[in-house]
Amino acid sequence: MPQFAYKAMQHDGALTEGFLDASSRHEAMRQVEGRGLRPIKLAESAVGAPALPKSSGTNGGTTAPVAGGRTALGFGGKGKITPRMLENFTRLLSSLLAAGVPFSRALVILHRESAEPVAKAKWKEIHDFVIDGMSLSKAMERSPETFPRVYVAMVEAGETGGFLDLVLAQIADFQAREKELKSKVMTALMYPVILLILALGVLIFLMVFFIPRFQLIFAGFNAELPLITQIIVKTSETVRSYGLFLGAGLVVGFFSLRTWLDSPKGRRAWEGMLLKLPVIGPLIAQFAMARFCRMLGTLLQAGVPLINALNVARRSIGNQVLIDAVSDSIDRVKEGKPLGKCLAQNRELFPGAIVEMISVAEESGKLDVELMRIAGVTEGDLDRQLKSVVALAEPVMLFFIAAFIGTIFIGMVIPIFSLQDHIK
Repeated sequence: MPQFAYKAMQHDGALTEGFLDASSRHEAMRQVEGRGLRPIKLAESAVGAPALPKSSGTNGGTTAPVAGGRTALGFGGKGKITPRMLENFTRLLSSLLAAGVPFSRALVILHRESAEPVAKAKWKEIHDFVIDGMSLSKAMERSPETFPRVYVAMVEAGETGGFLDLVLAQIADFQAREKELKSKVMTALMYPVILLILALGVLIFLMVFFIPRFQLIFAGFNAELPLITQIIVKTSETVRSYGLFLGAGLVVGFFSLRTWLDSPKGRRAWEGMLLKLPVIGPLIAQFAMARFCRMLGTLLQAGVPLINALNVARRSIGNQVLIDAVSDSIDRVKEGKPLGKCLAQNRELFPGAIVEMISVAEESGKLDVELMRIAGVTEGDLDRQLKSVVALAEPVMLFFIAAFIGTIFIGMVIPIFSLQDHIK
């Protein structure tokens, strides 16, 4: 019978590791959970490993005393956790767990070595929750402003499947790729944005100072301005008369929109609108599908039952509209229907070719391998599409800026050519 090496966390936060005999990874997972432990890592061990578990307990210095109870973020420092802080936390925690450092001790190291006060307070808060018996994902779920829903879902998957260190490394890689993508987008859009700011500055100058004087010149000749110039003049009068009210209205509208987007109804409406956009919508759906397939395949390879794996993987999608659609498919799977046919109801997320691949893999018993392959192929294709979109964004934005400035220029130049006829 195969032997499995495991690392798991006790109720007091101490790390226990050892070996057990089991017919499969799923059976080994059930044995670990049956001992009242929360698995962190589970893998088939080499032949000849000792069968009796050993516990690091408190003798190994795994549990650190908690002084002063929990530290709330609101009282632990100003500001908030930045993406860089979160990525450093994720990658270092993954490295510590992979190196065999006990879980509670790794959290102590993280909050003790953190240089930023706000990060030190937050990591200590997470440590205190875990020491009190809460799982890491539940502790993170209490701080949605720091840990996104997708982040928490992936951590929960790692805890469920017994590969928390690997999942944390994946999360850190996702964060690094996301930061790299944002950097590429910002670099590509920097030049057009600078031009846009300069164009707005010129427009304000024209509206407030130049156009009123230009309007007086034409009024003296009793000349009728062209339609495009009249529109520019009326806009100038509106800006000069109601500029402060317009600015205040924009500020109020911005904060109202932000509050609405934070609500469940507003978030669903916004995410649904994004899915309908010509270029952005398909990219969002493709990214969500790749992340869902990778998470589900990873969980199934770890021996997690299909229903439990689906419930965790759906939360990694990130878009609430798509999450609701997949939830309906999970309900049909619970009734005993094949996964492929259930996912076929969500053509927006799962194209016909993907559904056929999943159905064939499900029949052949290789669903986990096929899901991982689909995720890899989709991510490669998605990366190429994103590079094309980023490369196209700069010239498109420059075109609209040039068209906007050109319209203002034409509207101001046309009357100058007709001014000679009124002088004669």
